[in-house]
Amino acid sequence: MSAPAFVGIDVSKARLDVHVRPAGTAFAVANDPAGIAELVARLTPLGCGGIVLEATGGPEVPALAALAAAGLPVSAVNPRQARDFARATGRLAKTDALDAAALAAFAEAIRPPVRPLPDADARALAALVARRRQLVEMRTAEQNRLGLAAPGVARSIRDHIRWLDRQLDRAGRELAAAVEASPVWRAKDDLLRGVPGVGPVVARTLLADLPELGALTGKQIAALVGLAPVARDSGTRRGQRHIAGGRAGVRSALYLAALSAGRYNPALRAVRDRLRAAGEAAKVALVAVARKLLVLLNAMIRDGRPWNPELVKSA
Repeated sequence: MSAPAFVGIDVSKARLDVHVRPAGTAFAVANDPAGIAELVARLTPLGCGGIVLEATGGPEVPALAALAAAGLPVSAVNPRQARDFARATGRLAKTDALDAAALAAFAEAIRPPVRPLPDADARALAALVARRRQLVEMRTAEQNRLGLAAPGVARSIRDHIRWLDRQLDRAGRELAAAVEASPVWRAKDDLLRGVPGVGPVVARTLLADLPELGALTGKQIAALVGLAPVARDSGTRRGQRHIAGGRAGVRSALYLAALSAGRYNPALRAVRDRLRAAGEAAKVALVAVARKLLVLLNAMIRDGRPWNPELVKSA
């Protein structure tokens, strides 16, 4: 029986560079429907043990969807993780072909788990959430500029802020309509928003950007988001723990929810106050509350249970 093939695909807007291990073969196809169809046709007979490409925020989605639809074991990995692996194995040079080879080696050595690809509705919701986040960032930047702007420029900035406000209102309505149109999302949204401190923006960010919510253990979901403390120990030295990696957009939303929960959720406020009384820094307490909240939400979605303050004790 032949060894399984492990494939790395470097994605750009125009092209897909492919490397296959252990055969060492390499080829490239166009990143368009015809090229992706050729890619699927060439990889299907290989008996792939794993296919890896980087999650770059858009150009990889058509190939990812086509490979998953063909039943091939494809994973989209964090680009930083792939770069760290390449550096650790001495691959310092960078071209599209070399990046594909490094991803193939990553697929063979690490064998990342294959997660189900979000369906078209989920990707559309994620796009709406991402667009709303971009609008908020643009409005914040314009509001910061307004305080220092000359009178002749301030009017233009104010006009742009008003336009951004209208776009934000529209994005909010579209998000609400998308959630209401799906019975599954609506049920999850109701569970999430039943927790004091979790508002519509946080709930929809979790629905869009964390589809694994409810399908993993508490430790796994905290590590996925980047709320799990990472050890920094060596010999007898015990270093300070820090969070690292994960999904920044989800983490930011949970920080906002943790701040709100510190005011409106007595059970989580007690967690924060206990940590502060023990001498922990405010940011450490905030991260701890955000992680506790995430673990709670994960359990609620997994079990279909509504909010109950007693859940905090068991999280």
